[in-house]
Amino acid sequence: MRLRILDSGHDTRTRVLFALIRTLSRHPVPDAAKIVAYRPDFYGTRAKEFTHEAMRGPSAWSVADRELMAAYVSRVNESAFCVGAHTATAARASGDPGRVRAVLTDLESAPVDEGLRATLRMLGILTRTGTVGVAEVRAVLDAGVPRQQIEDALAVCAGFDTTNRLADAFGFALLRPGDFDAGAKYLLRRGYR
Repeated sequence: MRLRILDSGHDTRTRVLFALIRTLSRHPVPDAAKIVAYRPDFYGTRAKEFTHEAMRGPSAWSVADRELMAAYVSRVNESAFCVGAHTATAARASGDPGRVRAVLTDLESAPVDEGLRATLRMLGILTRTGTVGVAEVRAVLDAGVPRQQIEDALAVCAGFDTTNRLADAFGFALLRPGDFDAGAKYLLRRGYR
């Protein structure tokens, strides 16, 4: 059920900003931006900081890999808005939309290195079950992924498990492919702040 606050629950200053963004970009303001603007003191400010750090902070994972992780976690959660947004962003960041599609279609046959594949497997298990065990983490370590990269991947998973649930609970509107692509350009230029 879509909650009305996404469309009408903002203060005047934020509504004017959203109108300006729509006018200048000629694209709708995504509901992901609307939710962080609704109660910045309660959720938005902290969520933006956490997500920006997970997605754009220092990491041995590339931005393209972290966006692919976000798309993969979103696919496992069946969060249509987030799958669209992060598939577009991962494709744009990597310059290889076919690779992104391949991972989201069949991880086991996708053209990715074994470290990323093992990490995505672990994130899929965590997303589906809410837990990972020693065996799953060991498999990622055995694939050559260092501990810090595992922690970085877990941060991406945590951020997008939360965002996916909010997107579905609030009924985030799906965008057209061109609107998702415009959002991807913005995320790659500005990050999540």
